[in-house]
Amino acid sequence: MTTLPQTPLRTGPIQSQSQSQALRERVMRGSAVLLLSTAVVAATNLLYNFLLARMLGVSGFGHASALYTLLMMIAAITLSFQIITSKFIARNSDIPIQAQIYTRLLHRAWQVGLGVTILLIAASAYLQSYFNLPAQHDLILLAIAAGVYIPLGARRGTMQGCYNFRSLAINVVVEVAVKLGAALLFLHFGMGVTGVMTAVLLSIVAAYIAGQPEAKYRSISAGQVGIRTKIAPFGEGMQAVLYFIGQVILSNLDILLVKHFFPPSEAGVYAAVALVGRVVFMLSWSVVSSMFPVSASHAHQEGRSALYTGLLLVGTVTSIFIAAVALAPEPVWRTLLGKPFLLTTSFSALLTEYAAMTGIYCIAVVLMMYEISRRTSLAAWVQSVASVWLAAAIWRYHHSLSQVILVQVFVMSGLLLVVTIPLFRKQDESEPLPTGSESFRCLRPVSEDEIVAELLRGEF
Repeated sequence: MTTLPQTPLRTGPIQSQSQSQALRERVMRGSAVLLLSTAVVAATNLLYNFLLARMLGVSGFGHASALYTLLMMIAAITLSFQIITSKFIARNSDIPIQAQIYTRLLHRAWQVGLGVTILLIAASAYLQSYFNLPAQHDLILLAIAAGVYIPLGARRGTMQGCYNFRSLAINVVVEVAVKLGAALLFLHFGMGVTGVMTAVLLSIVAAYIAGQPEAKYRSISAGQVGIRTKIAPFGEGMQAVLYFIGQVILSNLDILLVKHFFPPSEAGVYAAVALVGRVVFMLSWSVVSSMFPVSASHAHQEGRSALYTGLLLVGTVTSIFIAAVALAPEPVWRTLLGKPFLLTTSFSALLTEYAAMTGIYCIAVVLMMYEISRRTSLAAWVQSVASVWLAAAIWRYHHSLSQVILVQVFVMSGLLLVVTIPLFRKQDESEPLPTGSESFRCLRPVSEDEIVAELLRGEF
């Protein structure tokens, strides 16, 4: 008879500390790679938007921002596929199962993407009227871009779940580089907002092609895998969708409502404030992206180590960014954006308020994404309630751009307070209750006969 290997089933306290340290290092390394790429993307996006602001003017820039914001609203579905793919691939180390997860979720993403494209094309006339957009065909380009953008989430989720942060970083850089180059080319030929949306479509297609997974994930199709596994439970899938719907509403609804309530010139100023202020969210999201698969694939104690590391990094990044924005003189923004963006109000004051509001939300996002990784549903519901609260508050209080930002500060502060409560829970919902206070350790190897005898004695 064979004997069991002399390997401990559960690590002791010293090994547990070493594992926590290793997880923290993994989060730090992944965050460093993604922070570097996000810094490149953020700088390129700022350059992209500054050039758009100068080449399109205030009104044209407002139109382009409204269209791109609509795409970011649809990104709730994209991010849902990304996080679900990442979560289940991180929990399964077998390549055949990972290939099956990727294949099935990519197929579902294309189905959803086609449905979203058809829906947007059907509603394009109404959306053009509601947001005061100049051309309906720009919305059709947006619809096609959205249809490709949703499957891109499944491909990026595969990279994230396999801890392939370098490929994920390169993929994001490819998207923004193609968007910048194509936009400048089309604007040079006088295509205006239509040229900008065409560039967005080309950048998403380029990112999808560049995000093709390794051959080991493509060589095994869902039908070839003999293991029947439940890829994505309905509850967890809906939880992710609900969470990201709340996130995109909280992150983008303000721009759409400002575009509706304010004249084009003020809406353009607010769009410029938002594009600079959201750089801190991009940087923070890179930390969350590296923390999430580590937290999802490890036990409660180790997951908490990843959470605290993420909170430390995000707190540092947001503090530095808010200080830099607050200290930047007004002439800097006048040089970058042009005088028309600084005629109506104090741009620096608005930007500082917006950056502080976004920083509060970034801390809340770290806590909510940790809750999502532990299979708990509180975060998704709380954020959905906050998004409804935000929409109602801005609809009621929008006398000035500063008031719109102040409303968001109150909503984000309330959200942060509520999502902090689960931190005081000692046991999370994704783990079984402990059977004892001491760690398990290996005493001696035993034979198969002895194991069977002990099981039978326990039965009778």
